[in-house]
Amino acid sequence: MNAKNGIAAGNEPDAPTATVADVPLGASAARHSGTVTVDLAEVTVRQLNAALHAEPAGSRTRYRVLNPAGEHALAAGIGAPLDVRIDGHAGYYAAGMNMRAAVEIHGNAGTGVAENMMSGRVHVRGDASQSAGATAHGGLLVIDGNAGARCGISLKGADIVVGGDAGHMSAFMAQAGRLVICGDAGDALGDSLYEARIYVRGRVASLGADCVEKEMRPEHRQELSELLTAAGRDDDPSAFRRYGSARTLYHFHVDNARAY
Repeated sequence: MNAKNGIAAGNEPDAPTATVADVPLGASAARHSGTVTVDLAEVTVRQLNAALHAEPAGSRTRYRVLNPAGEHALAAGIGAPLDVRIDGHAGYYAAGMNMRAAVEIHGNAGTGVAENMMSGRVHVRGDASQSAGATAHGGLLVIDGNAGARCGISLKGADIVVGGDAGHMSAFMAQAGRLVICGDAGDALGDSLYEARIYVRGRVASLGADCVEKEMRPEHRQELSELLTAAGRDDDPSAFRRYGSARTLYHFHVDNARAY
């Protein structure tokens, strides 16, 4: 429940279309050299998101969000190439449905960070809870710390780089895109995987149904090197192993019935 407006976070009605100047962010929001500072101790998440949504399609305005206090749906649904910095921990679905924006969270992120992201970049400077990057179609999600269970579940084309460990069933039913885990991977990695590619530097607890280790060819090391560089990391690509689909579950076969 949002104490500032009495409405459960994430359930607020849609805000009307408005220009940035029309959105009442209050005295705590001020522009300095092209940066808008918003203090969530004084305004609501709905007001913040309405201002972000009201930015013109080509706007590159910078936003700095103070006192997020674990609020849900922070910076969700942005459609312009904005630069948003959140100073503190974020709740559920931060930067969800992101398109073109660069969102940086200087703290931890709750369930579903960058869920259904279409493009842009989301960078979590701490840890991320379960289902990070779920169903994401494009863009890059970087998690400096650890990721919880089901990271990249149903991934549809985005790239995810996890600096630490990833929990069980990561890349479950991942259809396209790349998941890089610089630490260890939990049980059932890549269960029911389609065509997404997985790179793991550390130990894999177990592989899920239809996920197998594959040869690491030069083109894969080059691809991984580019992903690590984009995430601001200097890990050695040769220290990783590659995993992908064995493609035995695409069509039902009675000999594979126990794997379903």
